[in-house]
Amino acid sequence: MASEAPAASTAKSPWSAVAKAVALLTLIISVLLTAFAWPAVRSSVHDVPIAIAGPAAAVDQVSAALDQRLPDAFDVTRVADTAAAEKLIRDREVYGAIDVSTGTPQVLVASAGSASIAQTLQSVGNALGQAQAQGTSPAVAVRDLVALPADDPRGAGLAAGALPLVIGGMLAAVLLTNLVRGRRRRVVGAFTFAVTGGLAMAAILQFWLGSLDGSYLLNAGAIALTVAATSLTILGLESLLGYPGFAVGGITMMLLGNPLSGTSTAPEMLPGWSGTFGQLLPPGAGGHLLRSTAYFDGHGSEYSVLVLLGWLVLGAVLSLLGHHRSRRAAAADEAKAEPATFAAA
Repeated sequence: MASEAPAASTAKSPWSAVAKAVALLTLIISVLLTAFAWPAVRSSVHDVPIAIAGPAAAVDQVSAALDQRLPDAFDVTRVADTAAAEKLIRDREVYGAIDVSTGTPQVLVASAGSASIAQTLQSVGNALGQAQAQGTSPAVAVRDLVALPADDPRGAGLAAGALPLVIGGMLAAVLLTNLVRGRRRRVVGAFTFAVTGGLAMAAILQFWLGSLDGSYLLNAGAIALTVAATSLTILGLESLLGYPGFAVGGITMMLLGNPLSGTSTAPEMLPGWSGTFGQLLPPGAGGHLLRSTAYFDGHGSEYSVLVLLGWLVLGAVLSLLGHHRSRRAAAADEAKAEPATFAAA
């Protein structure tokens, strides 16, 4: 007797299922494009902290000229002399300065803080110098106080390393969840990977590619803290929500955190509120922290460290809540099973 193949194995999907799949794919690709293209296309200079050094009258003149040429582009701090402006730059309180304290205008920049803003300041300084000399002045002198490494003068390595930092934390959470049993072991695995991954990535960026300066161990620590914050948060979300937690964590870190990190330019160049918001997420805080440890002797890193520690605490709390929920669910299942056992006896 010939057996008939199950109808379900040969049945074709309805056209409505095809339409739903196409609609979902269109939505996903649109969200991806918006997440990565919107910050890049709408990037501009706004409220960038800079200093202007010099006598009050000269500072007023330069500040008025800046407001006229680029309204709302700069948040100006007034200082008396060159030394004060340099200190603000090295402490990461400003991105650069226009110095008119000596009578000969010069622009002070820190390309390691943001190559894009350094170029903008140089262009603005040249324009102001030409305007004051009726177009006959040579280019204003530019001093780069904190330059990018000679082996990577464009900062490409640091910008390119932002995505692996996010992916590393996400992969750690996914693999540990699927390969390791026990929440404590997963957490230990995440922290251990953060340390080994931080050491490996810092070694590649610093010793091979030459993209980082400063203390190797501090740079490795900055990377490790970023990876740990990412992976532990996603582990906590998975512990509490199950597999949907991976989606929530991935969207938060990849579609929000990475495009809004400002690592390749600066948070102040991102549109509207997005730059400030991005610094509250691990990719943005981690990128800022790594710049501080690599080029500025750790100056300006306090806020980023607090943000990353906050995400670590959040991940731990989520993991603890998920653990208690699982125990309650297991206890409830045992309680339901006991009457059935007595009845069978």
